[in-house]
Amino acid sequence: MILLLILKLKFVKFYRNIFSCFTECHGEERVDQPDKNIAEFEGRSVTLQCKYKTTSSQPELFWYTQRANYFPKYILWRNKFGVKDNDAQFQERFDSEVSSDSVPLKIKNLRVSDSAVYYCALRPTETKTYICKHYKLYSVAHNECPKPYEI
Repeated sequence: MILLLILKLKFVKFYRNIFSCFTECHGEERVDQPDKNIAEFEGRSVTLQCKYKTTSSQPELFWYTQRANYFPKYILWRNKFGVKDNDAQFQERFDSEVSSDSVPLKIKNLRVSDSAVYYCALRPTETKTYICKHYKLYSVAHNECPKPYEI
């Protein structure tokens, strides 16, 4: 089974844990996912790229996943000082290391059940605003991509 990853070019900002979509980003706080398409086989590993830019000296970076017809689910949190947290469900196969401008998500041993939308989010600690982009990861065996929805 081949898993296919597609990046949709849409910015999503989080305000007090409420999602709202924007087509462009303003200010110095932003995330960017440069890869448009990634294809990989079940059982292999994949890295989802996420570049960020912030004026914060202590940004917090997050990854979330959202399966079709479900709410987003927290995967992990990282900061620049090496402090990290993974949800128990994502501890074994999901990892990320923060650099000065990126926070790539590494998924090992891909499963068809990993098919979902993946959100990269930035929270500058001074403003408490989340900014993110998302990837769609889905099986090509599906007839169509699951559509993201707003909360």
